[in-house]
Amino acid sequence: MSNESINWDKLGFDYIKTDKRYLSVWRNGEWDKGTLTEDNVLHISEGSTALHYGQQCFEGLKAYRCKDGSINLFRPDQNAARMQRSCARLLMPHVPTDVFIEACKQVVKANEKFVPPHGKGALYLRPFVIGTGDNIGVRTAPEFIFSVFAIPVGSYFKGGMKPHNFQISSFDRAAPQGTGAAKVGGNYAASLQPGAEAKKANFADAIYLDPLTHTKIEEVGSANFFGITANNEFVTPKSASVLPGITRLSLMELAQSRLGLKVIEGDVEISNLDRFIEAGACGTAAVITPIGGIEYNGKLHVFHDLEKVGPVTQKLYDELTGIQSGDVEAPAGWIVKVA
Repeated sequence: MSNESINWDKLGFDYIKTDKRYLSVWRNGEWDKGTLTEDNVLHISEGSTALHYGQQCFEGLKAYRCKDGSINLFRPDQNAARMQRSCARLLMPHVPTDVFIEACKQVVKANEKFVPPHGKGALYLRPFVIGTGDNIGVRTAPEFIFSVFAIPVGSYFKGGMKPHNFQISSFDRAAPQGTGAAKVGGNYAASLQPGAEAKKANFADAIYLDPLTHTKIEEVGSANFFGITANNEFVTPKSASVLPGITRLSLMELAQSRLGLKVIEGDVEISNLDRFIEAGACGTAAVITPIGGIEYNGKLHVFHDLEKVGPVTQKLYDELTGIQSGDVEAPAGWIVKVA
């Protein structure tokens, strides 16, 4: 596909077939050397465990065009580590960190023409591991595929960096001791219905409470939650069923080291939202999405403003995106140069 047909100013978060993707197969206890292929269709056994038993996991990270034309990968080592934890949870072989990063670099280089211009978006990378091979019993797969593909993307939520409203869901996205902390497809399958219901009611997405007591905020759709208090605290939920996001981790470090905020990982009681003067959702796809209000039991709790971004949230966004695009100095080890 040619990049000439892409309107960089109107990029959304949709699938666009790019030129090359990385593919590696695990057989007989080891990964092969991997290759780049133009084929965007996977050929797998009908008995693959990924199809029947959900044995699969994935990651999401981005490559950014800098003003000088070079390309930054943002913290790919952290995505590699999280994928390894997800693989361990589902009894799948680890993809070594160096292999993961090299695969991502190869895909970015092979699709460099699809990396948006500076400030116009990013090239989103989707690494994944799936269980394949002939099988029918409930057990780990005899073979696996590790692949990475890439698409140019803009804002995940329509309207970009402006406050959005969310709705507390009556559904759970994961069990108390389940797979919530792993980036596996089953968690997202569980979110499809509540997410659709929230959007039908004109909310950006659903927010999930803890699955054990239903009294504490855990996740915002496919992103992590954070709140800012009047006492200059950055608060984000801590739970065994919350996915530890790379963007969340980065914001925690930046909030403390560059904005001087006190970072707290702890309970976020739904009954005590008044403690926050600002709130937001954060993730690789969403980056930072300010939360204008949260509906719970028919009432909308408003944070900073329904139309304007809060000052602390804006500073965090500027710092993070500046680092990603090379406009702000990055902490050591956060950026991997691709080209």
